[in-house]
Formats: sequence, C-alpha cells, structure tokens
Amino acid sequence: MSEFKTTIVERLRAVIPSTNTLPVQLFAQDESRLGLQTIRRRRITARGVKPIGSAQHDYANCWLYGCIAPQSGERFFLLLPTLNTDQMQLFIDEFAKVHPNSFNILLLDNAGAHVAKRLCLPANVAFVFQPPASPELNPAERVWQDLKDQLAWMTFADLEALQQEVVEKLCAYDAHTLQSLTSYPYLLEAIHVVCS
Repeated sequence: MSEFKTTIVERLRAVIPSTNTLPVQLFAQDESRLGLQTIRRRRITARGVKPIGSAQHDYANCWLYGCIAPQSGERFFLLLPTLNTDQMQLFIDEFAKVHPNSFNILLLDNAGAHVAKRLCLPANVAFVFQPPASPELNPAERVWQDLKDQLAWMTFADLEALQQEVVEKLCAYDAHTLQSLTSYPYLLEAIHVVCS
C-alpha cells in the first residue's frame, strides 16, 4: 500500500502520452451492486431496546458505475444491469464523451471487467490500477459507503423504485461533498505534481 502511494506520480506520468496537449484529470472509478435486499446498519436506541426495522429479501439488483474527481468533486455515474466487460466498455465510452476536452486517468481496482483484453480505451482515457485487495486506496469506496448509509433500512416495491431513489440521492450530492469524501492527500499531491 505505501509503495503504491510513493509510486503514484510515476504511475500517472507513465500513462500520459508524450503527445498529450489536453489538461489531465484524475478520477477514482469503481462499481457497487445495489439491490432489493435491505441494507442493514447499526442504529442508536435506548439501553436494552433492540432497533426495529423492515427487512426485504428480494434479490433483484443493478450496478452503479461511477467516477469521481478528488480534486474537484466532478462526477459521472451510470446505472447498468450487470458488471461485465461489455457494460464497462459502455461506461468508459459514455464517460469519454462527457469529458472530450481532457485526458482522463481512472484509478481503479483489478476487477475482471477492468483488465479484460477486449476492453478498448478511448484516446482520452487511461487506467492506473491499484494493488489487489486494497479498496482503501480508492476514494470511490467512501462514496458507496455514504450512499448505502443513506439507503439503509429502506425497502422498495421493485428495482425501478430503488433506481429512482439512487438517482435522487446521487443528484443531491454537490461537488464539495464529493470532494470531501474523495480528496485523499496522497492523490491530491500526485495530481498537483503531475499537472504542474
């Protein structure tokens, strides 16, 4: 983990083409599965009183793909039915269309959909992989935790109702909140060094 933090500047520089003239942006990218099974969290109650909450055991789900820029809080989210290479390709293509005037580096884990050989990166997108089994290095994880805390103990009639609630909660995030959740000092320092 500490080796990754000390080599992040070199890793970022290594993926920027020497011919690049676009401004460079770093985004933390990740996916999270959301479904109709109730998210359970601890609740504060009086001593000796157990918390009461409705629980749902339906198994329909979807995947929330997201990119968040730690430096600015800028974000891009997409709800998709599964996590696989085809859906990842769709996400990357749509992300690249939204950010055509910058060279975008995505910090992500080593999920199979991220490392698939048939994944074709647009010219303005590059990947930097974090070490295996180290989700603490990816600030997008904190956004998922915050979102799931907001969804805790909620039940939904169907997957469409869940997706609508997720969209509303994502739209409620402002850049400052996302920046405060994702602005890991080691990433901000690396961005400053690479972009200066």
